[in-house]
Amino acid sequence: MAVALSGLLAATGYGPGPADRELIVCGWDEVFILDLGETPAPRVWSWKAETRPELPEGMRQKFKTTDECKPVDGGTRILITSSGDGVALVDRKTGKVLFYGSAGGAHSAVMLPGGRIAVAASTSKSPRNNSLVVFDISKPDQPLFQTELVSGHGVVWDEERLLLWALGLEQLRAYKLVDWQSNKPELEMADEYRLPDRGGHDLSPVPRTGFLSVTTERRAFFFDRDQRTFRPHPMFGGVENVKSITVNPLTGQIVWTKADPGFWWTETLRLANPVKSIERPGERLYKARWVNAEATVR
Repeated sequence: MAVALSGLLAATGYGPGPADRELIVCGWDEVFILDLGETPAPRVWSWKAETRPELPEGMRQKFKTTDECKPVDGGTRILITSSGDGVALVDRKTGKVLFYGSAGGAHSAVMLPGGRIAVAASTSKSPRNNSLVVFDISKPDQPLFQTELVSGHGVVWDEERLLLWALGLEQLRAYKLVDWQSNKPELEMADEYRLPDRGGHDLSPVPRTGFLSVTTERRAFFFDRDQRTFRPHPMFGGVENVKSITVNPLTGQIVWTKADPGFWWTETLRLANPVKSIERPGERLYKARWVNAEATVR
């Protein structure tokens, strides 16, 4: 299976070049960056909500179980979500929180045009749950729009198609931006595709291709954004509990996380192309993203 994916990547523009070695990792109350170019991979950056004075005290408590950590603007900023209902945009250089908000069981977020953020909200006691929630980064914790999405778990902005892709419990949806320059922007559902398996979990782009990587409770898939079809993932098609997949756009190297038996987290970062594992005893790792992955969505 690894050969199959390597062939796909090679056919779509990968070639030799200096790899970005930095990986953003989240899962517990700390979000950190590892330098995979050294052994053992050291932390080169770390962030905890509890240390940030610009966050209201009540918001700091919402980041005890972080579940997404996406690079923004070449990794100079990082979007963080937490199943404890927290959302934050953080400046890497200073650690300062540039925006914060609350969305029930927040599981993923993405920057949208015009300085706005879409958040995939999962199950929670918060009224902003099971939905997509839109914020403006200039207005902390003031939602501009909310629409139903059961067990929201993933969001990806598709600049080429001008669509927001959103992953829920049983569906993958495409949304258009409506009245986006106004004070009352909306997301209008353009298409909906039923997942081949229940429990949509991770949604991420496969760099320099038209594919989205989609994981569910028991399997993983590629979704072709041009043909609008699912097919088994060439590496992880039959693997259960895959929490995240991230592909380095320079090398094609993959880092993926899979929950350890009986838990929602793992102590192991798994690599492919080439195959390797990085053990982090005592850590509760959930998702990992290459710092250089953001600029490859097409």
